Amino acid sequence: MAAQRRPPYASSGGDGGGVDRRSRSGFCAATRTFHSLRAAGTLPPEELPLTVAAYAFSLAAVLGAAATGIAVSYPSFVAWVRSLAGGLWFSLGLRPGDVALVVTPSGLDVPVLYFALMSIGVVVSPANPASSPDEYAHQVRLSRPAVAFVAPEVAARLPRHVSCVVIGSEVFDRLASAAAAGGTAAPPAVAVKQSNTAALLYSSGTTGRVKAVAITHRNLIAQISAYNVIRETAAREATTNAGKPPVPAPAAVTLFPLPLFHVMGFGLLTRTISSGETAVVMHRFDLAATARAVERYRVTRLSAAPPVVVVLTKSDESRRRDLSSLVAIVVGGAPLGREVAQRFAAVFPSVQIVQSYGLTESTGPVASMAGPEESAAYGSAGKLTPRVQAKIVDTVTGEALGPGRRGELWIRGPVVMKGKRISELFGYVGDSEATAATVTPDGWLKTGDLCYFSEDGYLYIVDRLKELIKYKGCQVPPAELEHILQSRPEIADAAVVPVSFVMEHARYRYPDEEAGQLPMAFVVRQPGANLTEQQVMNCVAKHV
Repeated sequence: MAAQRRPPYASSGGDGGGVDRRSRSGFCAATRTFHSLRAAGTLPPEELPLTVAAYAFSLAAVLGAAATGIAVSYPSFVAWVRSLAGGLWFSLGLRPGDVALVVTPSGLDVPVLYFALMSIGVVVSPANPASSPDEYAHQVRLSRPAVAFVAPEVAARLPRHVSCVVIGSEVFDRLASAAAAGGTAAPPAVAVKQSNTAALLYSSGTTGRVKAVAITHRNLIAQISAYNVIRETAAREATTNAGKPPVPAPAAVTLFPLPLFHVMGFGLLTRTISSGETAVVMHRFDLAATARAVERYRVTRLSAAPPVVVVLTKSDESRRRDLSSLVAIVVGGAPLGREVAQRFAAVFPSVQIVQSYGLTESTGPVASMAGPEESAAYGSAGKLTPRVQAKIVDTVTGEALGPGRRGELWIRGPVVMKGKRISELFGYVGDSEATAATVTPDGWLKTGDLCYFSEDGYLYIVDRLKELIKYKGCQVPPAELEHILQSRPEIADAAVVPVSFVMEHARYRYPDEEAGQLPMAFVVRQPGANLTEQQVMNCVAKHV
């Protein structure tokens, strides 16, 4: 694995001053703003034409596929990307600003295709291969793709007017092989602005129907820079233990069981490839396959959503395999409850839980953990990432609040999607009204999440504002009740929803006129468990 190199165009800079560095929370009383206290890292000059692919290729990486056992070195990966980029340019005629829909399960072809497209300024638009024809029709209306790269089983579900190239077909293979055989020249150098759109990622947004979020090359480059700062901070802490001699860290190997069309998988893959680390790609999550991959490839880091943490903690399969190489589990997509984290730590005491928080609109994490000390702050989402600013805003008065106060989280920084029109593709594509409602004129993104910061600068996610249950005038976060339920070993998973319609039950009638909404839990028992309804009710009653 090649050593990471500092790009010749890297420059440093901060996110703006005004923070009392003695404040552990990063809160500035004058501006009522929380600032990241991490090192700012380096970013190339914003006016320099640069794609995220070129930025990543100034560093190093290796790839592997868990399903096939095929390994691709960094030089081979770059050569594959450049060869495919030549085919995309000359054979398909793709040009900067064109949109390419990518709909296929995860595999080695996917990161190669992503980087080949972005390297010539084509906008990548990854979508879920399990979506319905109606969902694809909506996404196509938003993105207006010039071409779609699809799995064989997906092509028939796309609108007929969309030109499709089936991944793995002879046509697709010729795109990448022509240049290698000398039949196609490398694509010409293209001057792509960092402010240009690199990807359209689909999200429900902070509210409403699925939206296409425009992510710029600058957004992705800023995430890579922040990732490197956090990675280096964690490495320094891990190699120094209470004054003992430094302990060399194992070579980083990240397993990707999460879909690469989701912002977490897409962003982490981009950052991993840029950072001289090995990525092991899985087609989809399967507990047994995941455990085998960790054992076989000596995986050091696993990316996962909270339900995967719950399954790993409670499953016998994870105990049957040698998972001793695992150093950290990177958790995102939803808050991980303190009780669930503590149970995981009891089963896997040597594995750090690296909780992070981000949105599609922020290109991924705006808060994360670095090192063993931060990873022990169970229940939190870590601290603000480099160059990110935040506010906690009272949802009634609009007042910006200080540490320990709950309100809506607003964020600002170079990772946030653009709210101002800089091209045809900006903000929520095709929905300027939703963009204006989500991003303020001065760049603050309203997340729609109820949060607070501790005095030590840790971010805590309470719940989505729109999902709060209104019970007797109080706001009850479903996530808090779900965490209580998931802490019981007899419960495999649980979901809590508000009941706001009339429904007859053996003992209850919903809703209660006095209470308004009532929380209802859907519980999945562990196989063989004899948990009763009353035991579930008693479990919750002990905590609330």
